[in-house]
Amino acid sequence: MATELTATGTPRSTSEALSAERADRVAEVFKALSDPVRVRLMHHISANCCSSVCVCHMPADLGITQPTLSYHLTRLLKAGLISREMRGKWAHYTATAHGLDVVRALMDGLGAVGPGTCDATDCC
Repeated sequence: MATELTATGTPRSTSEALSAERADRVAEVFKALSDPVRVRLMHHISANCCSSVCVCHMPADLGITQPTLSYHLTRLLKAGLISREMRGKWAHYTATAHGLDVVRALMDGLGAVGPGTCDATDCC
């Protein structure tokens, strides 16, 4: 994304509009993280960055029932935010390395927002 400066030296984005495909992917990730239980699950799984988390410990660790856990894990799996590996009868979950990249890229592309970040005389 190219950035140029306004007359006051603040960055002005010269990027093109977000593509429909990218917007769909970002929305899919946001939908997957739109429930507090899934946010907690994602945090719990991501906090174990060097190893996987066994499903057998999650209900007690998070204070949720097994059916609730299964439902929310499926949503995170479908969004590509976590991966599952079967070890015997137990499923082990790991955060995917690329799962949140689309959100990071979107946030990085937003630049500074808020009072003083846009020269009103040089906008629109």
